[in-house]
Amino acid sequence: MKINAIVLLSVLLLLTNNFIWALSGNRNQPQYFFVGTYTDSGSEGIYSFSIDPLTGKLTDHGLAARSNNPSFLALTANKDFLLAAAETKGENGNNSGYIESFAVSGNNFHLTPVSKVASGGAHPCYVSVNKDYNVLVANYFGGNVALFRLDKSGRLTEALDIQQHYGVGLDKGRQDKPHVHSAFFEPGTNRIFVPDLGIDQVSVYQINKGGTRLLGTPFPAIFMTPGSGPRHLIFHPVLKIVYVVNEMASTVSAVALNSDGSFKTLETVSTLPVSNKMANTCADIHISKDGRFLYVSNRGLNSVTIFSVDPVNGKIVQIAQEPTRGETPRNFTLSPDDDFLLVANQTSEDIVAFRRDPATGKLHFTDQIKAFKPVCLLFVK
Repeated sequence: MKINAIVLLSVLLLLTNNFIWALSGNRNQPQYFFVGTYTDSGSEGIYSFSIDPLTGKLTDHGLAARSNNPSFLALTANKDFLLAAAETKGENGNNSGYIESFAVSGNNFHLTPVSKVASGGAHPCYVSVNKDYNVLVANYFGGNVALFRLDKSGRLTEALDIQQHYGVGLDKGRQDKPHVHSAFFEPGTNRIFVPDLGIDQVSVYQINKGGTRLLGTPFPAIFMTPGSGPRHLIFHPVLKIVYVVNEMASTVSAVALNSDGSFKTLETVSTLPVSNKMANTCADIHISKDGRFLYVSNRGLNSVTIFSVDPVNGKIVQIAQEPTRGETPRNFTLSPDDDFLLVANQTSEDIVAFRRDPATGKLHFTDQIKAFKPVCLLFVK
């Protein structure tokens, strides 16, 4: 009965999301998404694209906003404002990168600049925002995570708190100091999880009631295998499990979130085929809304690994490798209805769309379109 209850909850979650999407009248309308880019090869900033939900064809709508290296994007819960991490150092004499906010226009084609503030460290590579307008920024070369707030007009505060990381990892070439790679709000709690590639741990903080400080927790970190390089993570939509993708080791670790606030690593699984001998690093990780399938991008192998997820214990089994038809798949995303998976191929400068089979989790190519050094894809709705 326990198995059936968990499976039923996952299915109901997916059906509810799709039912709401269908009622909105947008099921057959283009689905718009913004693309963050590196601006060293002709790009001018953030671009707007769309996908046809019937055919899976992609359309380029051009430049949405000028920005310098907007490498990662995030959207507020009401979809009114977009945030971009400007992955720079030393702009205008500042030793920090920047975080920018934009107002999203009604036609989803354009962004209007609202504010721009220092990120609190060099080369910010990730930004996230929760329903309370708390904003987190991961500064990769700065080796820290910074807390901001966004007001109702979309204007950012200066950094309210900065937590500096210390230490080194096993790999002297890539882990000579902390490299904070992302920062996530845990659903339903005040905890945040911060993967640090440089020191092989996911640091854990909590936000105070005023939303102005990052505080320690009784269990301050998830310690990963030395030399693995944790990069991103994703929370299971039903089970109390977080999946951490380890960039350097090309692995995924399933970690149980225990009721007392502690953590237990359940397993660590390779993202690569058994016969693979290519150099590879992982980049991004996502899970389907029903919690049945997990996806990871591989740079080097140039593929998306597809895992099935056990509905009871959350353990994963590799079921397929889908080539990305381009080089260096960086960020990828699932469409709001979970029907499509889109990949940003950074080096070959293109975006590839796949239709997703909800029964098997497997991917089927639909279209490919050129884009300036795409590194982040973000659906508007």
